[in-house]
Amino acid sequence: MQRWRGLADIPQDWGRSVVTIGSYDGVHRGHQLIIGRAVEKARELGVPSVVVTFDPHPSEVVRPGSHPPLLAPHHRRAELMAGLGVDALLILPFTLEFSKLSPADFIVKVLVDKLHACAVIEGPNFRFGHKAAGNVAVLSDVGATYDYEVEVVDLYVSGSAGGGEPFSSTLTRRLVAEGDVEGAAEILGRPHRVEGVVVRGAQRGRELGFPTANVETLPHTAVPADGVYAGWLTADGERMPAAISVGTNPQFEGVDRTVEAYAIDRVGLDLYGLHVTVDFLSYVRGMRKFESIDALLEAMADDVKRARALTESYDAS
Repeated sequence: MQRWRGLADIPQDWGRSVVTIGSYDGVHRGHQLIIGRAVEKARELGVPSVVVTFDPHPSEVVRPGSHPPLLAPHHRRAELMAGLGVDALLILPFTLEFSKLSPADFIVKVLVDKLHACAVIEGPNFRFGHKAAGNVAVLSDVGATYDYEVEVVDLYVSGSAGGGEPFSSTLTRRLVAEGDVEGAAEILGRPHRVEGVVVRGAQRGRELGFPTANVETLPHTAVPADGVYAGWLTADGERMPAAISVGTNPQFEGVDRTVEAYAIDRVGLDLYGLHVTVDFLSYVRGMRKFESIDALLEAMADDVKRARALTESYDAS
């Protein structure tokens, strides 16, 4: 998959293409329907498929300080989109100046002059242009002038997650924030992931016999609610079952909120300085302060036992 940052990166000889535009944070199952249809349409027409997205999130530019927690960084979204068969990803730097483009100017500047769109695939609530004045009706009306068609795909899949609410990035963020990583996984089609570099912490886990990888997560990461989870820690391409702790470590009067993963049954791991990923499979228990270190150790041993069983069960299914 080709990756471009800004309109200037698009090859000068780029021909017609099928385009879909959106933040696509998480590339959840609803997003997958739209992107999948764009890929399918492109193959029907014998042209490449292009996903257009933005960095930073538009809300951060229009309303500074309102950046939503991110379900997936851009490189992860790119990886997921490539897996869906997308031919090219265009990341547009979103600036205050760019935000002032009218819907018509956005269409001409991006879809017509640069991507030569022959079809645009979007969800029903797609909005674009200055003050989000553009919608699929505007996109379609202008398309009649510039010779591209517009196809609307219903992305609102639903299931048990969120009590049956339509799947969305907003719902996924809420479930992650509540610690409902099983519900988030239903929407995403895979476990929720955080990633970052392993840094040195207080090393209390090592002292207690449960050495953890203290992961310095990327900015704006959607981190699950405080608690203990079962999941996987992946480093250097190796995925390891893990018991994951999120929180401030109330047992030791901690202040900083951290994500720490204990690789089950692994001895002597040295992960400092490595970029790792942590996938959250299931909630195990809430975070709390115990009456004694012995009570804490007993709980941690039980956490590991439960995390091992949950990951083994998932892998066997």
